[in-house]
Amino acid sequence: MENEISHKIIGAAIEVHKILGGPGLLEGVYESCLCHELGLLGLRTERQSAVPVIYKNSVVRESLYIDILVEGKVIVEVKATEKSHPIYEVQLLTYLRLTARKLGLLINFGQQYVKDGIIRVVNGL
Repeated sequence: MENEISHKIIGAAIEVHKILGGPGLLEGVYESCLCHELGLLGLRTERQSAVPVIYKNSVVRESLYIDILVEGKVIVEVKATEKSHPIYEVQLLTYLRLTARKLGLLINFGQQYVKDGIIRVVNGL
């Protein structure tokens, strides 16, 4: 199921990047357009979903926020930077662990070709 969803997400990201004309916009713009495109494909999305940080059965600080959750299964972390950084992948893996989900996509719309800025991150596979 997650693989089918991720395939659609990647196609939607490529479409958004193509229509907006490549890099140069803020992350929030790409996030909004990606959610709209996924909705057109019939996929349910949740933006800026709160993830509580729990330590020894206590919430220890304010929540973290997932950029996009697709169909309740795939986490999408949206970036719009010229250079990628390994911490983005670690951040996404942390979100996957905290939510007990298996698959996430890091999509960096700041790349010349968005396909070069897509990284799959898996939890426990």
